[in-house]
Amino acid sequence: MHILCFGLSHRTSPINLRERLALNEDATRAALARISCGHASGSIQELLILSTCNRMEMYAVSNQLAFAELETFLSEARAIPADEFRPYLHRCSDLTAAEHLFKVAAGLDSLVIGEPQILGQVTHALELARGQDTAGPVLNRLFQTAIHAGKRARTETKISRNPASVSSLAASVAEQAVGNIISATVVVLGAGEMAELTVEALRKRGVQKIRVINRTLDRVRELAARWQAESTTFEFLQESLRDADILISSTGAPQILLTNEMVRQAQQTRLERPLILIDIAMPRDIDPEVARIPNVQLFDMDGLNAQLEESLAGRLAEVPEVERILQEELAVFSDYMRSTDVLPLIAGIHRRAESIRQAELEKTLRRLPDLTETERRRIEVMTQALVRKLLEAPTHRLHEHASHPQGHEYATIARALFGLHNEEASGSSGGASPANLHSAAD
Repeated sequence: MHILCFGLSHRTSPINLRERLALNEDATRAALARISCGHASGSIQELLILSTCNRMEMYAVSNQLAFAELETFLSEARAIPADEFRPYLHRCSDLTAAEHLFKVAAGLDSLVIGEPQILGQVTHALELARGQDTAGPVLNRLFQTAIHAGKRARTETKISRNPASVSSLAASVAEQAVGNIISATVVVLGAGEMAELTVEALRKRGVQKIRVINRTLDRVRELAARWQAESTTFEFLQESLRDADILISSTGAPQILLTNEMVRQAQQTRLERPLILIDIAMPRDIDPEVARIPNVQLFDMDGLNAQLEESLAGRLAEVPEVERILQEELAVFSDYMRSTDVLPLIAGIHRRAESIRQAELEKTLRRLPDLTETERRRIEVMTQALVRKLLEAPTHRLHEHASHPQGHEYATIARALFGLHNEEASGSSGGASPANLHSAAD
C-alpha cells in the first residue's frame, strides 16, 4: 500500500495553468464522486483533492505507484491534455508525501510563509473527501495528523505571529502602490473568507472608504455591516470601477468578471487617474490584458510573490522549530503506517478463526437437532465471544509490535502459528481494501 501525492503549486507552475486545473467545491465533489462510484478508479483505493489559489494536489492510497492513473484522472476531470501540465507536476510517495502535506498544513509551502488560511483549506479538503466517501482510514489518519501538526506549529512557535495571508499581502501591495491608502476608495469583489480578510486588512491600514460587491446582497450586507463598509451587487461594478483607486478581487467565479473592455471604458472617464487592480482569485477574476491599459497596474498571485512583508524574516527564523515539530508528527504517522502492514494479517487470522468456528458450530448443531432456535442462537453467540476473546491478546500484540524493529518477525511467527499463507493473510484481492482496514482497526 502506498500514499501518493501528485499535483502542482505556485512553486512549480505559472498561474494560467493553475487556474485551468483549479477545482471549486462543486467540481471537487464531482471528481471525487467518480472514484466513489467506481469509475476510472483503477488501483486507487482512497482519494482527496486539495485545490487552493496556489496549488492543485491529489492525495491517494493505492496498492501501486499509480501516478499515471492520477494523471489521466486529472486530465479527464479538467478536460486538459496531460502533455500540457505534465512538465510542471511534482510527485512523491509514502512518508515523503506525508512530510510534504505536513509542510503544507504548517504553512511552510505557502506563497506567504506561515499564512493561516491553508490549515482551514486542508481541513475542508478532508471534509469534502469524507462527504464523497473517498477518504478511508489511511487518508483520514494522514490528514488528521497533518492538521494536528499545523495547529502545533501555530501554537508552539511564532510562525504565525504577525500573520501574512494572501489577503493582507494584497492590502500591503495596495498601500505601497498608492502611497496614502487612508484616503483611497477601495472596491472589494467577493464576500467570502478571502474578501473578509481583505477588508479587515484594509481597515487595519486605516482605509476609510471600502465598497464590497457581490453577486447577492445577503452575504455582502453581513460582511459590510461587520466592517462598516458599503455594499452592492455586480450590476454596479462598472460604476464602482469609475470611482475606485484600488480594486481587489477574490470571488469564486469560474470566469472573468472584470473584462478588458470594462476597464477601458472606466479609464475614459477617470481623466488618467491611476487604477490599481489586485487579483487574488483562482481562477482569475480580472482579464490579464488590462495590464496593457495606460495608468492601470495589475497584480495577480504570481506578481504578489515579490511583495512579501518585512515580517517574513521573523517567520523564517521559526522554520527550524516548525520542522522539528513536523518530524515528531511524521514519526507518529510512520508508526501508524507500519501498524497498517499487519492489518491484512490480522484480518486473515480473524477470517481463519471465523471459518473454523462456523464449520465446528455447524457440525455440533447437526448432532443436536432438538435445540430450539433460541438455544441455537445462544450457542452461536457463545462461540463468537470465545473466538473474540482468544484472538484479543494476539491481535493486540501484533498491533503493539508492528512499529517495532522486530515487527516483521512477530508477523512471520503469527502467520506460521495460525497456519496462514501470505495470500491468505492479505485476502483474495491481494491487499486490504478501505473497508477491511476499517474493520481490522476498529
